[in-house]
Amino acid sequence: MGLKQRLLALVFLDSAIVIFSIFICNFILSADIRPINSVLVTSAFILLIVHHICAYYFKLYKKAWEYASAKEIKSIVYAVTISIALTGLMQIVVFQEFYLRTLIMTWMAHVILIGGSRMAWRLYRDAYGSSNQGGKKTLIVGAGSAGTMVARQLAQETSSGLLPVAFLDDNSSKLGLEIMDLPVYGAIRDVKKAVEKFSIEHIIIAVPSLESEELNQVVNVCAETKVRTQTLPRMEDIMLGKVEVTQFKDVDVEDLLGREPVKLDVEGIADSITNKRVLVTGAGGSIGSEICRQIARFSPEEIVLLGHGENSIYSIEMELRNSLPELNISTEIADIQDKSKLMQIFEDRKPHVVFHAAAHKHVPLMERNPEEAVKNNALGTKNTAEASDHASVNTFVMVSSDKAVNPTSVMGATKRLAEMIVQHMDTVSKTKFVAVRFGNVLGSRGSVIPLFKKQIQNGGPVTVTDPEMVRYFMTIPEASRLVIQAGALAKGGEIFVLDMGEPVKIVDLAKNLIKLSGYTVDEIGIKFSGIRPGEKMYEELLSKEEVHENQVYPKIYVGKSSEININEVINFTKKCEMLEKDEIKKRVLEIARGEHIEQNHLSAVNKKVNANN
Repeated sequence: MGLKQRLLALVFLDSAIVIFSIFICNFILSADIRPINSVLVTSAFILLIVHHICAYYFKLYKKAWEYASAKEIKSIVYAVTISIALTGLMQIVVFQEFYLRTLIMTWMAHVILIGGSRMAWRLYRDAYGSSNQGGKKTLIVGAGSAGTMVARQLAQETSSGLLPVAFLDDNSSKLGLEIMDLPVYGAIRDVKKAVEKFSIEHIIIAVPSLESEELNQVVNVCAETKVRTQTLPRMEDIMLGKVEVTQFKDVDVEDLLGREPVKLDVEGIADSITNKRVLVTGAGGSIGSEICRQIARFSPEEIVLLGHGENSIYSIEMELRNSLPELNISTEIADIQDKSKLMQIFEDRKPHVVFHAAAHKHVPLMERNPEEAVKNNALGTKNTAEASDHASVNTFVMVSSDKAVNPTSVMGATKRLAEMIVQHMDTVSKTKFVAVRFGNVLGSRGSVIPLFKKQIQNGGPVTVTDPEMVRYFMTIPEASRLVIQAGALAKGGEIFVLDMGEPVKIVDLAKNLIKLSGYTVDEIGIKFSGIRPGEKMYEELLSKEEVHENQVYPKIYVGKSSEININEVINFTKKCEMLEKDEIKKRVLEIARGEHIEQNHLSAVNKKVNANN
């Protein structure tokens, strides 16, 4: 039935109920059979008009009654009560008569008949509408609102191929009860028993409130059954309409490592982005593209997507245009090492805010190509920062790394040099320059997760550098939110750091991923390959000299400024192409650590540069 036909049917049905009810109720309550009088006829006419007005106001004709619940019944009661009350008021004002008993009985008839007609839709659907009887027997972990919603959807959708048969819940008051004709069989620890009793073929974890540690425990219990286990999609994706409730996802390592997300200062961010021109460098990368997605929610005047790789820029441009057609998007293909091109772009676009995410991040590759790390991470940042200053940008936010703290790798050292450049620029420019430092990002290009997954698909083993190696982890959306929040908090010169909780052992990460893939560690195996050049056993987010104890925002810290020899940094970025790779690696680490540089070494470098000139 189409929307128009549905609307006409409901209007006709309600009209019949309204007219029929008031006359039949008057007839039942009359002591003798008296002719229909003008009061009754006028009351019926007024009641009909007012009812349809109330029905329109409470959207009774727009609701999907096959999914009706107590909320929809409440709307019917409100509409009927108001229409009856106004009709009674009309009787008193116009006719100085008040058919109280008739109106009370009419109210009851309306609620019963109109409510009953709507609920009949729901009862028919529940009794005959489901055609998903042949799906896989599914156990739902969690009998709360989320679990009930999942059960209701699965019972009606044929496409999912899943048939709910039972709940598990740790709420003792629900044990032994039935929800939607499904038993609450036991507590979550009873997964094995439930799987055996009901011949379960699929498990859905439907408890969005679980913390990562609790989710880990549930996943471990489910993993022992060898039954495929999935969880609900992220609630924010459901709310934004990106996915349906029943588009379940496999439990990811991100779910097990997640922390309570940082709550954004929405008003502060809106003030810094809404109706502003925002430029993102490295916009096609993992972090840069997510920054663009997050920024788009705040209605900027324009987003400028700047990147070196045309395919990745095209990809994020098409994604944003499809999801937000009204968004003003511009693209620029440029290398941040090309200063003149950057100057021209910034002069033309005149952005208010710049998020600088372009960088080389792969530690082993940068160890083998140190000159490229210096040119892109240090010199590229210098070019972008100077272009921002030249174009009078309001706020410049640079994406940094925990590897910039006491660096042992070229990548980390060049990131520290970039931080120094940004902090120096803040002292000589009206633009507010800040950096944001965080740990490893799960799912980003070059992260360990895709590598581990590929190794598991190939039958193993999973390679881990060292059994004691630990890292901080965060998700791409969380990292991007931190960067955007830093832009709103920026006063100038800060290095913002997220409280990333406890570090995670890489070997534990590998074990969890193997388990989530449906295997045991013995089946896949773990091989220790040894620490690679430039890697640390553990990472730091702030050095001892940088630590500020107080948070500037929930879960966000700001580091103290340290002394910077900016001339040394700038001279090195200019001269690095004249040096051998080993010299570059030595010098960049020395400068980044703030170590004393011997005069004869500086003289040797200068002589070599002069000779080449």
